[in-house]
Amino acid sequence: MTEQHIRYDIDTDGIATLTIDRPEKRNAMTYAMLRKFTDCVNEAGIDERVRVLIVTGSGGAFCAGTDLADLATVPGQSRGTRGRADEGHKWWPIVLCPKPVIAAVDGYAVGMGAEFSSQCDVRIVTNRARFAWNFAHRGLVPDTGAGSWLLPRLIGPSRALRLLYSGAFLEAEEAKAIGYANEVVAPEALADAAKNEAKRYLASSPFSIRRMKELVWHGLERSVDEHMEAHIQALTECFRSADHKEGVAAFLERRPAKFTGH
Repeated sequence: MTEQHIRYDIDTDGIATLTIDRPEKRNAMTYAMLRKFTDCVNEAGIDERVRVLIVTGSGGAFCAGTDLADLATVPGQSRGTRGRADEGHKWWPIVLCPKPVIAAVDGYAVGMGAEFSSQCDVRIVTNRARFAWNFAHRGLVPDTGAGSWLLPRLIGPSRALRLLYSGAFLEAEEAKAIGYANEVVAPEALADAAKNEAKRYLASSPFSIRRMKELVWHGLERSVDEHMEAHIQALTECFRSADHKEGVAAFLERRPAKFTGH
């Protein structure tokens, strides 16, 4: 059943789409689904065919969080321990994915669904998208740590704490107004809007994008001196790359670049 609930496809442009497909439960996650989801994100990260990853849900919902019926089958002391603190690929696979990741959100993104959306680089949402970090209603803290670390950096500590304390819904238009959502579209336009956003990145060098993403996310935790050390290393690698050589040649020859990611 897990295979049916997590779908993963790659189109001819190199845009991968990871769909949580359990509409009868508003795409609530079981532990088995979560493992498959994480595996697919990690696969997209290492597959050289994939240039951009879109994460979405089916049936008018993104993800309603953890399936509480499935959660009840796991002893309380073991429920949150799906990995050690240093196993980031289990907690924040989307952040660690070296490709751009776009969240295409329709309907509910609650609990773990809201956490997933925070881990994405860009969020395209419909006008009926609703986000909620409702962990306090279950006697928990945000289950991947994204709500307590990433969310305050995305929208500011006060806004984040208000959402975390109350568990209240963040509606689509407010999400855009505070910078959490990048674009709001009609539900029927979501798939095309996410694809169009992904296509904007296809003209860019995968080699430099990988390093940009790492610099930005790790820059949130580094000092300026540490960031600049990493920046100089990344810039040096870029100057030596085949993608840089191709980018310059394409500009001088007035043609589209043909990047290889190397």
